[in-house]
Amino acid sequence: MASKTEKRREDLRENLTNAAEQIIVTHGVRAIKARDLAGMVGCSVGAIYNVFHDLNELVMAVNGRTFRRLGATVADALDGSEATPQEQLIIMSGAYLEFAHENTLAWRALFDLKMSTDMAVPQWYLRELGALFALIGKPISAIFPDWDQDQIDLMTRALFSSVHGIVLLGLEKRISGVPVDQIEKMIAAVLTNITTQ
Repeated sequence: MASKTEKRREDLRENLTNAAEQIIVTHGVRAIKARDLAGMVGCSVGAIYNVFHDLNELVMAVNGRTFRRLGATVADALDGSEATPQEQLIIMSGAYLEFAHENTLAWRALFDLKMSTDMAVPQWYLRELGALFALIGKPISAIFPDWDQDQIDLMTRALFSSVHGIVLLGLEKRISGVPVDQIEKMIAAVLTNITTQ
């Protein structure tokens, strides 16, 4: 059974994560400030660093929630579907686009966080990312049954990167991107061309 001190720490951690999530979804990750968070939850600035190593770790906690919601959105899009593996990839990319469009600031926070392969990343965070990649990898394995796991993993990341790039450039209305109303069509064309043997 957790002690009162542990319970207070857990409650503070939860409250700070909720507050950070509220800031991110309305103003974006760059709006995260320790003083604002402390005011929102009624704690001192120093208390934040008793439960989180730094603000990056706090954002990562919010991003973990976002990854779970994104994964659930993508998985739900396939629920009960009898689509071919190629069609499944297109369906998942549509769900990814929809999630990004409807949750733009939270989605952007997944990639705006200062994090790289050179940093120590928590296992739970890698599991959430891995779960998303596993959804993509399954139809790829069906399309390319002779490929080994390294090839499947590489193609999974390549397709994710392709779809993500198209979505990002499109939603940001970059001159090099595709018009928003054409994003789905472009993604479908790319996925179809890449996965047609």
